[in-house]
Amino acid sequence: MDSKYYVEYYDLERSHWWFKARLNILRETVQKVLNSSDKSSFSILNVGAATGATSEMLQRFGEVTSLEYDKECCEFLLEKTGIKAINASLTELPFKDESFDIICAFDVIEHIENDTLAVYEIQRVLKKDGLFFLTVPAYQFLWSNHDVVNHHFRRYTLSSFRELVNGSGLKITYKTYFNFWLFPPIAFVRLLLNLISGDKKAKTTSGSDNEILQSSGLLNRLLFNIFHSEKHFLNKHISLPFGVSILVSGEK
Repeated sequence: MDSKYYVEYYDLERSHWWFKARLNILRETVQKVLNSSDKSSFSILNVGAATGATSEMLQRFGEVTSLEYDKECCEFLLEKTGIKAINASLTELPFKDESFDIICAFDVIEHIENDTLAVYEIQRVLKKDGLFFLTVPAYQFLWSNHDVVNHHFRRYTLSSFRELVNGSGLKITYKTYFNFWLFPPIAFVRLLLNLISGDKKAKTTSGSDNEILQSSGLLNRLLFNIFHSEKHFLNKHISLPFGVSILVSGEK
């Protein structure tokens, strides 16, 4: 991601309604799966640690190894959080086969041109019967300047992402779209931003549409509660028919 954006991203991950709701949903999704395990602590690889919010969340479940492709972001992460991320690529993980109990890649695979190799590497370093949790953005028609700023190569449908993951030898046990309730207004904003992406604001800031979607006070709490309410469906492993993002989990 652009350096201008990951500085902004640090605050967004910890204050913006979308990131906070998403983080809570991911935490509860991981917690539900691990509740059925006999183990109390896990070796976890968090790929694409960014500014550290997901690594901090995963620390409650075991020892977390954070990995980040952007060297400057690794330095920023260490300075801001004390997390020592490994600077490496998901397509060439610096670990032996079957090294981790859990591998998480939250909104990472869309950043990688060779997504087939990326998912294969997850399969390679995941222990037998190990668990994986993956999220990616949904629907190519939602492509906007936000994707350009984040250096995305593509967005997925649930069927295309399922084929990618299954093709690596991983077994999906749950798959769904999420950010379902707010899909219509977010889709509208994304499409609108495509029409106004050349404005002066985009030239003086990171250009992320999160700048437009920021809110405060009552509206912030309302949007958080709407998005976060989807946990009731996800905790029951109900698959939502569409959404802004995709979540899959499973085992090796």
